[in-house]
Amino acid sequence: MIWLENLKDRAQILKIETYALYLAARDPRTPWYAKLLVTGVVAYALSPIDLIPDFIPILGYLDDLILVPLGIALAIKLIPRTILEECQIQAKEIMIKKPVSWSAGAVIIAIWLILAVPCIIWLYEFIA
Repeated sequence: MIWLENLKDRAQILKIETYALYLAARDPRTPWYAKLLVTGVVAYALSPIDLIPDFIPILGYLDDLILVPLGIALAIKLIPRTILEECQIQAKEIMIKKPVSWSAGAVIIAIWLILAVPCIIWLYEFIA
């Protein structure tokens, strides 16, 4: 399961980079145009409105898979290196110290299971 470990490592790096961009966008030394780009990329990623609607097979997600990473890469280029490095160090420290709440995870799983049971019953009745 080396590929799973590799995927986990990449996800952790992406979390740190994303949080570092957030911190850099809040830094007063960051140029306004870089802040604007970071805000735009985040807004686009979270927005329900896309250039290509998500209900269109394959192409619907293609814009998210291309435009968001390109926007992040451009934002990283626009933020001065020293500010970005400081924010990356700060993001790593925060992510390492971040506590893991197993009880909150258990509550969320319980809620999903409680919601899944009626759906499974409905699906069974619908099919039968």
